[in-house]
Amino acid sequence: MKNSETHNIKRKDFLKGIIAVPFVLSGLPAMGKARALLTNSEKNLGYLFDSTKCIGCRACTSACHQVNDMPPISHDKPVDLSEKSRTTIRLVSKRNEAPVYVKKQCMHCLDPACVSACPVSAMRIDEKTGIVDNDPSTCIGCRYCMVACPFDVIQFSWESAAPNIIKCNMCRETNLKDRGIAACVDVCPSGALIFGNRGKLLAEASKRIKAEPKKYVQKIYGEKDGGGTNVLYIAGKDFESMDFPKNLGDESPAVLTESIQSIYSWFIAPVVAFILLYIPVSKNYKKHSGDDQLDL
Repeated sequence: MKNSETHNIKRKDFLKGIIAVPFVLSGLPAMGKARALLTNSEKNLGYLFDSTKCIGCRACTSACHQVNDMPPISHDKPVDLSEKSRTTIRLVSKRNEAPVYVKKQCMHCLDPACVSACPVSAMRIDEKTGIVDNDPSTCIGCRYCMVACPFDVIQFSWESAAPNIIKCNMCRETNLKDRGIAACVDVCPSGALIFGNRGKLLAEASKRIKAEPKKYVQKIYGEKDGGGTNVLYIAGKDFESMDFPKNLGDESPAVLTESIQSIYSWFIAPVVAFILLYIPVSKNYKKHSGDDQLDL
């Protein structure tokens, strides 16, 4: 009789644990978040890159490394984006053409696919400035943001003992905080980079194109591309020939990555449920080793 009562008690405890799981899960913090579309993007911070004015001096890349405490670089050979470089200047013209350079870094999308793909909300967008940044204290190193980014700009510190996501954050904790401007723009000697609110940058870009229609391609890259970006470009040649994504369209890729959030929520619940049930079952097994105390 006593053994039967013990079986009943253990069975009740187990069933109570199963019933309690949904309520416990409902109290857990959300793993990720829904897309947060910014309604007043004209006030976002950003910069305009005019490739017709860039002289390829790479002062911007040097300033970025110095201000953000990154390894020193050599200009003897082109530097691509990596865990050691948040921005780069690349020569994109052919040998028989006049030199044309393009600056590459995080585009700080208005509706970032990296933010939508992040399962733990480590990748975030600042609603006041529009700056997209990563929180290393939250990041789990899954690198889904790298896969989701349509511009292929997010890097990972593979060689570090504590690896982390590497990307431009507009010097938000360094030059922007101290001087009110991104370091790359601060040192540009040719006027190829202009820093400010997105609305004013769009107006300036449009003004330059209208003033010299033969000099510029009739397009402001980033105005609508990929849902719009805070880093804007104007150029004298086709953007696709300058290594920009082809067939990106005006819709943000975040529309596609948004569905990933539901996958995460369905995945995390069974895992947490298993852990919650395993602990009491494991303790019971150890306590009554040798006896069949769990009669299912």
